[in-house]
Amino acid sequence: MRELAVIDDVFSRIAAFFDTSRGAVLEKFLNIAGIWIAAWLAYQLVKRISQRMLAHVHHQADGVLSPAEQRGQTIAAIVRSVGRVVILVLAILLTASQFIPIAPLLAAGGILGLAVSFGSQSVVKDVIAGFFIVFENQFGIGDVIEAAGKSGTVERMTLRVVMLRDVRGVLHVVPNGQITTLSNLTRSWSRAIVEVGVSYATDLDHALGVFRDEIARLQRDPAWGPRFDGDSGVGVEDLGQYAVMVRALLKTRPGAQWEVAREFRRRIKNRLDAEGIPIYSMAPPEQPPAPPPPPEPSILPGG
Repeated sequence: MRELAVIDDVFSRIAAFFDTSRGAVLEKFLNIAGIWIAAWLAYQLVKRISQRMLAHVHHQADGVLSPAEQRGQTIAAIVRSVGRVVILVLAILLTASQFIPIAPLLAAGGILGLAVSFGSQSVVKDVIAGFFIVFENQFGIGDVIEAAGKSGTVERMTLRVVMLRDVRGVLHVVPNGQITTLSNLTRSWSRAIVEVGVSYATDLDHALGVFRDEIARLQRDPAWGPRFDGDSGVGVEDLGQYAVMVRALLKTRPGAQWEVAREFRRRIKNRLDAEGIPIYSMAPPEQPPAPPPPPEPSILPGG
């Protein structure tokens, strides 16, 4: 009963402050509560829709995102971010309508928005660019891209910005309007390139056979075979001054090129050592430091 008396006193004070009745204050309070409850339910619906979108795409057990899952995660993130902003703005406007007429406010807001748009053209440009990025499916969450001088894995994207996490763990926030040239390193398929220099005295046919055999072994490995996506090739890339450069092109699934390249470098190094094939650098060999000049003979007075 004491709590009810306190609540009744609060409503009485509010009614006296606004020079109205307690019934009107209670009505507005219930309306505001209903508005924000409806806003919360609407946001839960938006989140449920985004979750259903993710549930309808195929999830691969090996941790590599399929194109359908990448697009699903991207669109779901856009739906959540846009829905949150729209619901919040509507809830604020409906709450304000309980106290003041919002029609003049909306008209003034339109004029203000027009004035602000001239000073914030970059934001409009970012949103339009973000719309076309999503519409054309240029990249999605999980892709590794290079854009606006930054590179990394797409962790999150909205209609205004894209967030990239590079190999050092740094998070780069790039406005969509600044993305004029985009390089997607993980779209459809990828390629690992491994170059190794061998001596001119090496039997090249034998060396190329060793490379092809080691690639075949890697592709037959149950742990590494699923990462490949097509045939691989080996050839002589360059005849340098100090070494012959052998290049291996390994076609992989999107995003698997870096780990495949690292594993193949480890294996081919061990295999070349076992075959007695020395590895040479294309750069000139380091010269030993020149010996220090002999000390100058001392000149004694009177000598």
